[in-house]
Amino acid sequence: EGKGKIVDCLAASSDYVVRFQGGGNAGHTIVNDYGKFALHLLPSGVFHRHVVNVIGPGVALDLATLRAELEELTTRGVPPPEIRISNRAQVVMPYHRAFDVFEEERLGETSFGSTRAGIAPFYADKSLKTGLRVTDLFDRAQAERQVEQALVPKEILSDRLYGKGDIKSGAFLPELVSLAGRFRDRMCDTVGLLHRALENGQSILLEGQLGALRDPDNGIHPFSTSSSPLAGFATVGAGIPPGAIEKIVAVVKAYSTCVGAGPFVTELAGSDARLLRAKGGSGGEYGATTGRPRRVGWFDGVATKYGCRLQGATEVALTNLDVLGYMSTIPICVAYRLDGAVTKDFPLTGDLKRAEPVLESLPGWGTDISGVRRLEDLPNEAKAYVARVEAIIEKPVRLISVGPEREAIIRVA
Repeated sequence: EGKGKIVDCLAASSDYVVRFQGGGNAGHTIVNDYGKFALHLLPSGVFHRHVVNVIGPGVALDLATLRAELEELTTRGVPPPEIRISNRAQVVMPYHRAFDVFEEERLGETSFGSTRAGIAPFYADKSLKTGLRVTDLFDRAQAERQVEQALVPKEILSDRLYGKGDIKSGAFLPELVSLAGRFRDRMCDTVGLLHRALENGQSILLEGQLGALRDPDNGIHPFSTSSSPLAGFATVGAGIPPGAIEKIVAVVKAYSTCVGAGPFVTELAGSDARLLRAKGGSGGEYGATTGRPRRVGWFDGVATKYGCRLQGATEVALTNLDVLGYMSTIPICVAYRLDGAVTKDFPLTGDLKRAEPVLESLPGWGTDISGVRRLEDLPNEAKAYVARVEAIIEKPVRLISVGPEREAIIRVA
């Protein structure tokens, strides 16, 4: 977590920044000279004028969200970014958002904690082959036929399951067609674009959207997202060869956070949770997309090691280390206790609900480290914390974030 800050940092030395999956259901927070921003659909390279920002074919393209984000950048004085949108990307429809809301309401207390951005219904339609590519909207008659065909089963669900009545394409299709037209000059064959960049030796940064445990195959099913946020999927969602990926940076918080439902082994409650949430992030731990208070807990070495393995991480960026400066002793989870046995393997969701953290305590450093820029200048206790994280997850930490600002980074040789 802290993805936006790290992508913004790495984008400084990149030619392209690519979103390859997901949609407007995640928020990447960035703090720079223009202010504080929460990006949902735009790649996090938009604040670097030399970067070409690419929305790949694997993305759930929400045209209204994209327009709103670009308008906010303009309003706040950010120079217009270079944007390229895959002509193969499929569009989030208004009925995707509606059905996301309907289903969460129907599930009630057993809901999955969806952001209600229409992502699950979008990817369901993509798998059912009833989704629309953005370029389909340029043929109005064809788009109408496709939407009407897609709506046949949805109207039955809307009426009989959810009691919401009919869905009329005429209420939203004209606006979608108009929105698509506004972005037409930014659409292109992004697969060809990126392959030419590779041939020219240019640098491409692929930006994951959510954490590894939200992966639909390897994550905490069913509390997962609907497309894979793993580095292995980046080649599919961006359309580049697997062998082109040379480095995989896993972004890891110095403590644990979560937005949404699902088991959370190291979760805190009461005053401990309130204090960590208040200290955390930029202005506190609240979801950049939902605004909901994040669930918080101690660093979970079992989950983090599992996530790094899934990603195939070659190195780690450790974020929010400065947040822990208020603590005299810092607990850290090194294993789980499950049915009386101790394990360091990440279990299935049903077992995860019963797991208890095995904690060890490390001494805190009790001071503000937000101004530190060299590893050797960190307090010994902070260096020991970083070293312990490395030992548990078996990956080297190469970047340490000690504040929300762009320059608050320690680079480790």
